[in-house]
Amino acid sequence: MSRASSLFQLCQIPSTNMLLRSSKFPRGMNVIPVRKLYPTLCFCKTVQTTTYEVVNGSYVPSTQTKQEKEMKDKSSAKLDTVGAFQKLPMVMPSVDILHSALRKAKRVLPTKGIANIAKRERNRGAKQLDALMKELVVPLRTYLESFPKKKYLHPYERSLIELTLGDGNYEEVLGNVDALRKKVVSVGKEHASFCAKSLTKREAEERLSEGVKKIEEVFNHEAEVVNDLLHIAKTLRAMPVVDLETPTLCLVGAPNVGKSSLVRTLSTGKPEVCNYPFTTRGILMGHIVLNYQTFQVTDTPGLLKRSDEDRNNLEKLTLAVLSHLPTAILYVHDLSGECGTSPSDQFLIYKEIKERFSDHLWVDVVSKCDLLQKSPVVFITEDSPDHVELARYRKMGPNGAMHVSIKSEAGLAELKVRVHELLTSQMAKIRSQNSNQENIVIT
Repeated sequence: MSRASSLFQLCQIPSTNMLLRSSKFPRGMNVIPVRKLYPTLCFCKTVQTTTYEVVNGSYVPSTQTKQEKEMKDKSSAKLDTVGAFQKLPMVMPSVDILHSALRKAKRVLPTKGIANIAKRERNRGAKQLDALMKELVVPLRTYLESFPKKKYLHPYERSLIELTLGDGNYEEVLGNVDALRKKVVSVGKEHASFCAKSLTKREAEERLSEGVKKIEEVFNHEAEVVNDLLHIAKTLRAMPVVDLETPTLCLVGAPNVGKSSLVRTLSTGKPEVCNYPFTTRGILMGHIVLNYQTFQVTDTPGLLKRSDEDRNNLEKLTLAVLSHLPTAILYVHDLSGECGTSPSDQFLIYKEIKERFSDHLWVDVVSKCDLLQKSPVVFITEDSPDHVELARYRKMGPNGAMHVSIKSEAGLAELKVRVHELLTSQMAKIRSQNSNQENIVIT
């Protein structure tokens, strides 16, 4: 006897109808059959109710709520390091995208085996229109997927986008590209369906030509948004790459105090050096090699004496670097009177930055010291100094400041030694912070 038949017999409930004799009951009474029950052996299987999700090709139990899953997705999408701009795709000009799509669509052939001329022609027309639509849409969709959302960027890169491209411009251009993509899809599907309903060969050819012209017209009308995206990609890829694990020396000070000249002297960076304010129109990066160690150095736009609300985007770039990157600060002062910012204003700017970024490692440098030795500067437009600290600053700069001169090379050797010590300390600080973060994650 097979196992299946035995199980069937075990589960079967035997019964006999115990019919009561009618002689024992009065006439007219219904006789109800009685079913005799025997002990039975039953088999059952528990229904599995645990939900599962696919993770890396294997099934694991999922007990997360929908809200927890969304939070996890957001946290995993967030970028912890900089470098997203260098991963941006190469955006083709709109003209090249259109010409490539038209060329590929014309090579699409009708489905083989269609003997009827009208059916073959409308099949060819519908397939070519569909191919043209896809060849235009696929690059746009690829760009939209490859450009990161601003909220997932590192705060430093987010600030670069806002200050370089303008607040909201990045999202606006991506939204316009998505709108163009949807419009091309709608028009392409409409005309492909229209062409597929043609009754004659001539009608199919006319609808194919009409559809191509309409798709081309729609794309050309909004093609400028693709060129805007191309400009954004070029601008962002040109941004300097910062390694968060490498110590960075950030030169800060008022405009035209000699920051760029010091960067050229200390590092491989070659910023523009001119005698007018805001020579540095962006964040410029270079590298310093000291004792076989490589460090980063950045030149920042100058700061003026005014509130944050009144600062221009160049000044805000400087504040973004100090706020979001682990930098050591080399603050440059010019007391010669040539930079265009009075020592009193420089003193106020210095006090503000020093207080705001007091947690940064710091070294003060007074540039153009050869001019101070030749002739002391008298500022007629300023009131006589009543504050002792301000009076001392006007004469010698902050306490402990190093005096250097690019022209006479005075103090440059001592400055390089001091910079090396500062960056070595910054390296130890970065390692300590990383170690603390790892311990927090482990616990």
